[in-house]
Amino acid sequence: MTVLEAAAPDLAAHESRNGPIPWGRDVVGDLAAAGLTGRGGAGFPAARKLAGMKPGGVVIANGAEGEPASRKDHTLLSVAPHLVLDGLQLVAEAAGAREVCCYVSPRSAMAVRTALAERREWDARPVRVVVAPETFLAGQESAVIAAVEGRRAVPADRLRPAVHSGYLVQNVETLAHVAQIVRYGPAWFRSRGTADEPGTFLATVGGAVRSPGVYEVPFGTPLPVLLDKAGGAGPLRAVLVGGYHGAWMAPDVTLSRAAAGSLGAGVVVALGAADCGLQAAARIGDYLAGESARQCGPCRNGLPALAGVLSGLAAGDAELARGAGALASLVEGRGACHHPDGTARFVRSTVRMFADEIARHGRGECVARR
Repeated sequence: MTVLEAAAPDLAAHESRNGPIPWGRDVVGDLAAAGLTGRGGAGFPAARKLAGMKPGGVVIANGAEGEPASRKDHTLLSVAPHLVLDGLQLVAEAAGAREVCCYVSPRSAMAVRTALAERREWDARPVRVVVAPETFLAGQESAVIAAVEGRRAVPADRLRPAVHSGYLVQNVETLAHVAQIVRYGPAWFRSRGTADEPGTFLATVGGAVRSPGVYEVPFGTPLPVLLDKAGGAGPLRAVLVGGYHGAWMAPDVTLSRAAAGSLGAGVVVALGAADCGLQAAARIGDYLAGESARQCGPCRNGLPALAGVLSGLAAGDAELARGAGALASLVEGRGACHHPDGTARFVRSTVRMFADEIARHGRGECVARR
């Protein structure tokens, strides 16, 4: 039973469909054998993260979902909150946590609080709900920790991994998969996906499709298959895979981190053949520059400069494409967080994918004005 198949509206239905929390398992061993990776974007092995925790730390379910094009975490917390909370309890037990938190967006907070009220006699550990601000960077790991500690939810330089500081942050989808792996076993989980990337993931599909929404598919699924699940699409110019920190790709890519390279949190935005990729990219570039935490030079200065390149290309200044790569290199790897890196990746992919559109704009033409 996949994550969405296991969805239940309340605790009674959840227990009837999925059974009680499967206490007593070797959670780290199960996750290692299953090959579960984080579903928040980075794709770090879940077992390795959990094994690095020392008893007495804080375990946090991260459902902030600051990515504007993503809806999967909110959908999951709305239709299957108990699955997420089961996984949270299992991870907290395995980690010997002293505190357990659920960090969620304002739109998901009511569903989580309602579910927790039903679980007072069900959970081994109480769960504190922390509401995230609606910003792009609020879900970044160090920003999550800052918010849980009562500080401003912005990223911070960390000289060592969060688990070594006593914090384990896992995306809510990752925790839902934990609950199912511990129930059904690693072999069951590996029966879907690929040998290198086992299991399923939740994809938020939007843009030029007939039925935008959240769909669960195995890793290794061809993109056209996912688009068909979303009602199909007409002719496409490109697809943005991985969200605003992702990359523009051809519509026939395979959905895996090895093939797509920036699958991120599973965002897929289809761009129709009559839509201008440069105009879409410029809007995203402006948004990313505006979401800077303004804590370092690459964010304060580099992101507005990159956004200016995208706006200039959309306005017809084709010469800007020549220096885009060099400008992206100036911000990559130098920020206080990965926001400049993701923005640079997005800009590079825009220049690569829409080279024909850059030339067309340079001549005063655009596919959107045909």
